Amino acid sequence: MSIEKTRNPSVLFVCSKNGGKSQMAAALMEHHAAGAVDVHSAGTRPGEKTNALSAQVVAEAGADMSAGHPKRIDPDLLARVDRIIVLGDEARVDPVVGMAGTIETWHTDEPSARGIEGIERMRLVRDDIDARVRALITELTGAPTP
Repeated sequence: MSIEKTRNPSVLFVCSKNGGKSQMAAALMEHHAAGAVDVHSAGTRPGEKTNALSAQVVAEAGADMSAGHPKRIDPDLLARVDRIIVLGDEARVDPVVGMAGTIETWHTDEPSARGIEGIERMRLVRDDIDARVRALITELTGAPTP
C-alpha cells in the first residue's frame, strides 16, 4: 500500500508594483497558514523596492515581509497555481492557456479615498487584507485560522 502525499494548495498574490499589497498578503498568508499553503507574490509592473510602511504594519501583526522583493509574474507559476488573487484595481492578470487555477480580484479598502494617510491608512489596508487572507486559508485548507 502506497501513501500518496497530497500537495499544498498554492496562491499567487498580484498587484501592480509588488511592493505593498501583494507582499503584505503573501506575508500574512505565510504567517497564518504556517506552511499549509504555498505562497507567491508578483507584480504586473514591479517597482524597485517593498513599501516600508507595509513592512512595518505587517510586522505589527506578527508577519514578516523583509525577504520579499518586487518581481514580475512568472508565466509558468501563473499556469500552475491554484488561485491567483489580484489586489486592488490597478493590476490586471489575463488567463494563460492550460491554467490550473482561477483568478479572483480583491477590491481592497483604500483609506486614502477617505482622506486617511500614512501609518493609519496602511493599518486599515493590512486589516482588510488580513481578514481576506484568513478567509482564503479556511477556503483552501478547510481549517480556520486563529
